[in-house]
Amino acid sequence: MRRKYLLSQQLRLDHGHGLLVVGRREQVAVAFHGHLDRGVASEGHNLLDREALLDPERHTHEDAEVIAATVAGLPDSLGGKRMAIRVAELARAGLTPDWMPGAVPRVVPVDTRRNQHGERAATIVVGTERVLSRGKWRTVEVPACPVTLRPHPQQIEAAHRGYDDWWQALDWVRDGLVSARMLREVEVTGVMPRVRPWGEAV
Repeated sequence: MRRKYLLSQQLRLDHGHGLLVVGRREQVAVAFHGHLDRGVASEGHNLLDREALLDPERHTHEDAEVIAATVAGLPDSLGGKRMAIRVAELARAGLTPDWMPGAVPRVVPVDTRRNQHGERAATIVVGTERVLSRGKWRTVEVPACPVTLRPHPQQIEAAHRGYDDWWQALDWVRDGLVSARMLREVEVTGVMPRVRPWGEAV
């Protein structure tokens, strides 16, 4: 009897269940063995546990091999090896990319100063003006408070773009597994994470 799992579950299941080996540190090594060049592996992606990979006592389920090969085969147009690692990392942690839910750009001071009276926005002098004060002309400085947007709209857009790229990669993996029809015990469901959750009605 074939068992149904969400795609994210398929990427996480412990090999102790006799299913997949794409979730833990040594499991990711199985997934990407032979698919990672030294340049990618040396840039902080410490997911390769080759000792575990070479352990002859470890058994890899056939469905796990199929899913691992599919994830590792992500095309360059969808992020290639780096996205494959990203998909595996998030699946291992049971997370989705942070698309900054609820983030709204707000105008805030670039810098602040604190004294005995509390915290205040820092100002800079942007010019001088001549003013008449008590019957005399005086030169006074014109202060201004530099402001910025936090979080910056570009930061939010980048988070949305990262989520969308991940979703597209996950969708590609799902379609590949469905069309290949090579899974024996696991059935890929049609359920996917929300496409663009930031655009959904509250």
